[in-house]
Amino acid sequence: MEKLVIEGGYPLEGEVPISGSKNAALPIMAATLLAADNCRLDNVPRLRDVVTMCSLIEELGAQLKYTNGTVEVDTSELTQNEAPYDLVKKMRASVLVLGPLVARLGEARVSLPGGCAIGTRPINLHLEGLEALGAEIKLQEGTIYACASGLEGAEITLDFPSVGATENILMAASLASGETVIENAAREPEIADLARAINKMGGRVEGAGTDRILVEGVEKLHSLTHSILPDRIETGTYLTAGAISVGKVKTVKTDPGLLHSVLKKLKQSGMEVEVGENWIDLKANFPPRPVDIVTMPYPGFPTDMQAQFTAMLARSSGTSTVKETIFEDRFMHVLELERLGADIKIDGNWVTIHGVEKLEGAPVMATDLRASAALVLAGLAAEGETEVRRIYHLDRGYEKLEEKLKNLGAKLERQEAEGP
Repeated sequence: MEKLVIEGGYPLEGEVPISGSKNAALPIMAATLLAADNCRLDNVPRLRDVVTMCSLIEELGAQLKYTNGTVEVDTSELTQNEAPYDLVKKMRASVLVLGPLVARLGEARVSLPGGCAIGTRPINLHLEGLEALGAEIKLQEGTIYACASGLEGAEITLDFPSVGATENILMAASLASGETVIENAAREPEIADLARAINKMGGRVEGAGTDRILVEGVEKLHSLTHSILPDRIETGTYLTAGAISVGKVKTVKTDPGLLHSVLKKLKQSGMEVEVGENWIDLKANFPPRPVDIVTMPYPGFPTDMQAQFTAMLARSSGTSTVKETIFEDRFMHVLELERLGADIKIDGNWVTIHGVEKLEGAPVMATDLRASAALVLAGLAAEGETEVRRIYHLDRGYEKLEEKLKNLGAKLERQEAEGP
């Protein structure tokens, strides 16, 4: 077990390159299973979740090579239709192979997924969507069994704009006969990137990025060369690091168009923000001012930035509120922030944050990916030394975190954590 030891109190300053989006890379990697051909994906971040997806694709019989941000995969032959528990338990996104396997092979067995402990996140919307396309679904002993002699297009209305369900249905529908309409679809940019990749493979997808997606099924898909879009959550995290440390941070190789709601709140908090075609520059002249936030599906404020903003607002000059509407267990970082001196009160899916003049270093423990990032940000701003434990969560979603932060002037080291 490893930990990050952070010496806080130093303003971050400099330029940081943004990696490819994990949340775009994983479904597009799963989508390569739809084609019996060679596929190449560029700008793929080196993350634990990506490595897990690579292992899962290889387990299914594909030939895969991952070097220097490029994944090359030959899916011409798949020898297995089962995603085993040992891999699926590590990452919730493993369930995204379900739709492609059913669509291409007519049969799939996928263990119920694991991942961050931030709520129940049921997959019923995935299964109901596949059933609407004609798949027969059974749940037995922790495994999803799905089979179909041939998928057929359908009109599907999601009860909630689930990102994963939209992606699974979209991929399966790309090989179904006829037209599929997905109403109340998730609108995240990563879904639009998935649709672009499928269309490059010969698919016919329209409307991705809106709440109504049309998919005209095709008989088969072919090879693909595609570059993954920049990670908007990583971008927001580094900008927030600049704000909480009262520094100057410029993110490059990113896309400002993906972060309207985050940039709006940073400006409301008093940050100077300038944008270019592929860069965002943030300058903090003083600690953040208080703002109120409500997490919402895209294009609203992202739940994946809630923890980082909660940490930032702990240092604000007044009182802020944050309402979490997506996941019911996503305030577990609050108790750890309080160990650093934050004044935060939880009331159901609301928190009230009374900004404090300073945070003080202390040992803290991460509970999930974005909570880990929030604790690192708080540690960067805290006086003295902060130890962040269970940082394996960070390796699931942030590429070269320590290196990038050090280049911005942060003082931190990864060390072995003593004890169990």
